[in-house]
Amino acid sequence: MDIKSLPKVAYFCMEYGLNSDFKTYAGGLGILAGDYLKGAKDMQVPLVGIGLKWKQGYGEQVIGPDGKPYDAYHNYQYDFLEDTGIKVSVKIRKIDILCKVWKCDNFGNNPIYLLDTDIPENSDTLITGQLYGWFGEERIAQEIVLGIGGVKALRALDIPVDVYHFNEGHADLAAIELIREKMCSGFTFEEAWKLTRDEVVFTTHTPIVQGNESHPIDKLEYMGAFNGLNRAEMIRLGGDPFNMTVAGLRLSRKANAVAKLHAETANKMWKTVSGRSEIIGITNAIHKGTWIDERITKTFEEKGDLLATHKEVKKDLIAFVKERVGVTLDADKLLIGFSRRAAPYKRSDLIFRKPELIDPLLKSGKIQIVFSGKAHPLDDNGKEIVATLVSMMKKYPNAVVFLENYDMNIGKMLTRGSDIWLNNPRRPLEASGTSGMKAAINGVLNCSILDGWWPEACNDGVNGWQFGDGFECNDGIDTAEDLAKLDKHDCDALYDTLINKVLPTYYSNKTKWAEMMRESISSCTDHFGVERMLTEYYEKLYIK
Repeated sequence: MDIKSLPKVAYFCMEYGLNSDFKTYAGGLGILAGDYLKGAKDMQVPLVGIGLKWKQGYGEQVIGPDGKPYDAYHNYQYDFLEDTGIKVSVKIRKIDILCKVWKCDNFGNNPIYLLDTDIPENSDTLITGQLYGWFGEERIAQEIVLGIGGVKALRALDIPVDVYHFNEGHADLAAIELIREKMCSGFTFEEAWKLTRDEVVFTTHTPIVQGNESHPIDKLEYMGAFNGLNRAEMIRLGGDPFNMTVAGLRLSRKANAVAKLHAETANKMWKTVSGRSEIIGITNAIHKGTWIDERITKTFEEKGDLLATHKEVKKDLIAFVKERVGVTLDADKLLIGFSRRAAPYKRSDLIFRKPELIDPLLKSGKIQIVFSGKAHPLDDNGKEIVATLVSMMKKYPNAVVFLENYDMNIGKMLTRGSDIWLNNPRRPLEASGTSGMKAAINGVLNCSILDGWWPEACNDGVNGWQFGDGFECNDGIDTAEDLAKLDKHDCDALYDTLINKVLPTYYSNKTKWAEMMRESISSCTDHFGVERMLTEYYEKLYIK
């Protein structure tokens, strides 16, 4: 790509995962956004980020004496943020709210500008308090600041923009501000919508209904999200109730899903939405400098002993676990890693559902499992999943570990030091997933359902394993019978792969294991690196 001729992009996202200490992320969406900006710096493309400065972040989640997760919040200060001296105003509940603009300049020419309402001039300083915190009105207020405030911040900073990229529907209200600007210049709503649509691209991230946010139209009007538009115009954009994904699809010239399979799923999911943009697949990727252990890369490039190097990295993970929870794992025994958001469709506890099979493997130490992950603070089902994993740690004290308060540091240790990376969502509900990519490029072998990114990478028995054979129930699995059928099928398949393929290879054929590690790194490094992803975004989405 010719850097000088590339369109200038403003990338809007609710969260950014830059490092463990900067509490501006909740999970995969933020980690992806952070990797994206790091990749933009590496490639020197003209792209800046727009986000919010979260005072309390997503919160800490610790395990109480009763084995259940509890949330705690702290106020954070960040000395490295630069005060731009700029404040912009948005109206929320007919009250002017000032948004201070901070610059996160870790990326040189690719900074992230973070809006902050926690300043003395505001009557409501808590809008940018908790990431995804509280309920409907507060979420709308946050989205007004991100979207409407974000566009105003770009104008005040005098940053030229050719393309506005909405990474998920939280940023949709930026398009409402773009439409309002054009209508103030004399364009009709239809004309302004068409012109705005030509500037906007949109990424949808999840096939889970709950992950596609919607708001009652009356509540949007009350909060001030109409921003000069009328009710009929807003309903034309997002429906009633106002669905943020639907609006994103109608406000953008082109949209993308985050894997090839996800593109198929998303097009089915939103096929009845009139006037929506085309959804293409651009598979997520990772920033290798952040996630890949240099020792593994060096050994791979020098055609050295990957098993020996991996054992060093694995011992680092074992020491990390010892320090965190006091459990000493065995470097010579198979170690399975599993860390992701605690949500029912991800089935964190699937491996425990046949105790007659897993019990002897855990008690003998032949299998060790390290889990981590947070549940959404308001997700009681997710918290029950975490409690189940903690109970398994008590049942198998030398073989099962749960690391509380999941963050980027834990994710980095697990995706480097595990032997196997386990992933078993209900297909096709995993949009992409990037933790498996991190594991694969570290030579950690994936053992996964054919969902998300893995169908594009898996060469079964060569660079990892698949299980479940891509089995799905009916479109839109929604009955207990369907779920039970799918879970039984996948559970049986997991045990078959684990007992008859993974364990024999690990314990009896180290030569093949080393070959599979090398093939995992070789086959995944380039395609699942952020450079490929950014190139595709420019070629398929940003450049007209």
